[in-house]
Amino acid sequence: MSTRPLPEPTGDSAPFWEACREGRLTLQRCTACGRLQFYPRRYCTGCMGDEMTWETVSGRGTVYSYSTTYRALSPAFRNQVPYIVAAVDLSEGPRMMTRLVDCTPAQVHIGMPVAVTFLRESDDIALPVFQPQKNPA
Repeated sequence: MSTRPLPEPTGDSAPFWEACREGRLTLQRCTACGRLQFYPRRYCTGCMGDEMTWETVSGRGTVYSYSTTYRALSPAFRNQVPYIVAAVDLSEGPRMMTRLVDCTPAQVHIGMPVAVTFLRESDDIALPVFQPQKNPA
């Protein structure tokens, strides 16, 4: 499938990638303080608690910031340009670095409502990316 470098799930991130493969966006929730966090890690970034659970979230958010890449720094991404890298504020709170798809650079704007979709890159990896929301609520 993909010739680009792909994430390699670790013990901390494996549940995240398994959910992505199933078409679900999940975040860790700290059982001590209730904080949701992204990216997956062993400890809570709020209270340093080490009891984390996984929660499926809506996959909706808004563009906080973005940048368009017109020249690939790696040959593996040459056929992808231009592509849009964005920081998306998820409705549930955490901010996620991602790619925007199904829109042109001219269409993107700060505050644009977006929703997650998944790009199947291999049998094991589906990447969460975001596209403009069809019917923002």
